[in-house]
Amino acid sequence: MGALDEGHFNGELKDNGVKINKCFKEEESESIRNIKEAVKVLLQGLGEDSNREGLKKTPLRVAKALTEGTRGYKQNVKDIVQGALFPEAGLDKAVGLAGGAGGLVVVRDLNLFSICESCLLPFQVKCHVGYVPSEERVVGLSKLSRVADVFAKRLQSPQRLADEVCSGLQNGIRPDGVAVVLQCWHIHSPEAELNSASPNSNSSKHDMEGWEKILVSSSSGILGNQNGDFWADFVSLLKFRGVDVEKARNQTLINHHWCPYRPLDVVCNGHSAPKNPLTHRVSCKTESPLLAMQNAVSMMIQSLGEDPSRKELAGTPHRFVQWLMNYKKCDLEMNMKMNGFGSVHVQDEFRSELNIQLQSLCEHHLLPFHGVVHVGYFHSKGVEPIKRSVLQSIVHFFGCKLQVQERLSRQIAETVSSILGGDVMVVVEANHICMISRGIEKVGSSTATIAALGRFSNDPKAKAVFLNSISNATAA
Repeated sequence: MGALDEGHFNGELKDNGVKINKCFKEEESESIRNIKEAVKVLLQGLGEDSNREGLKKTPLRVAKALTEGTRGYKQNVKDIVQGALFPEAGLDKAVGLAGGAGGLVVVRDLNLFSICESCLLPFQVKCHVGYVPSEERVVGLSKLSRVADVFAKRLQSPQRLADEVCSGLQNGIRPDGVAVVLQCWHIHSPEAELNSASPNSNSSKHDMEGWEKILVSSSSGILGNQNGDFWADFVSLLKFRGVDVEKARNQTLINHHWCPYRPLDVVCNGHSAPKNPLTHRVSCKTESPLLAMQNAVSMMIQSLGEDPSRKELAGTPHRFVQWLMNYKKCDLEMNMKMNGFGSVHVQDEFRSELNIQLQSLCEHHLLPFHGVVHVGYFHSKGVEPIKRSVLQSIVHFFGCKLQVQERLSRQIAETVSSILGGDVMVVVEANHICMISRGIEKVGSSTATIAALGRFSNDPKAKAVFLNSISNATAA
């Protein structure tokens, strides 16, 4: 993050003979200030120092990301569609439905992100919107995406999001009918990621494999009849894009509590977790730091313009804090002489372990990143290679704390090197939620980093052997 990210730049480069004016910062709103203070409480609860390098601007970054991710509260549909309704005639002297008089319009594959109201983590949405024009008017196609984004940029659940998009379009453009289908994916907990670890998996691909998935729909007007011709045409057009609505419905158990962090509600003696800490007393022994963190999350929700006591949000502070504590700073040292491994000085056999599952937390935005780690190394013939479970433990150890991917790659490589003796290479492939759910919203982007030690740092052939093994495994 550079200076330009924190304000506006006014001036030109000094080398051009023009005096550089200082950057000036935008005045922070009260909500930004409140969220910043809340984030500092969360960092303290994690055992982190918010003044350390790398975390100094984290409270501001988180505050900006949250306010940007919930900007929909300050937007309304009428402002978007006003002036975007255009006259379009129907059929001329013919019987049928087309154009602005009954011709079905479907916009598919709108990539959106919303924030789960149950845990405050982003979830991905692929939105498909259809409407039947009336009164010989059509709406600008981009407005369908913008209306969907208004409601996505709020604390949401999938079904409510579908209902609000449908209702907003029905009231905003007054068509004969509206249909909305959402495919939603929610990231798993770190434990679930580890339990699904497999040498043959490749979760660095942006296929959302292993995530919680759900398909929901909402419809109104003549599209509300899901046994009618218009609905049949709508789902047929989605099939062109590989979306089988009826099949997905049969396979999906519609669960109002689809969030994988809902089980965190059961915390003590089998009873549900306490409700919002601002309005309810904790019924079981809760450490004061955790209660302070829950209060901070409630303040964040309130600062976004939401009601923390709303039924759907009552348990959110507890769930978010429980999720965050997966990444609490740990001072425990790992035993580097696991399973009798010592330094290996004569290394002449190449080995690799691929697709080791990773989940960690970006220290810049407090958002998760997930993917896979590939480890290549040389060791002596006749010596038992390091077990995959040991490598998974190392990855998990360094993943379960505030991180940046570059540092994580180096730490894993150095730790494995201390066990095996030096010739180690690590490749980390990860999807960063902070890149795809905020700012540039680059859905489908993936980040790869390399850490090469010993022979891998100066022997192109050794490096090529390892990289080719990853390519071959990915292709397979």
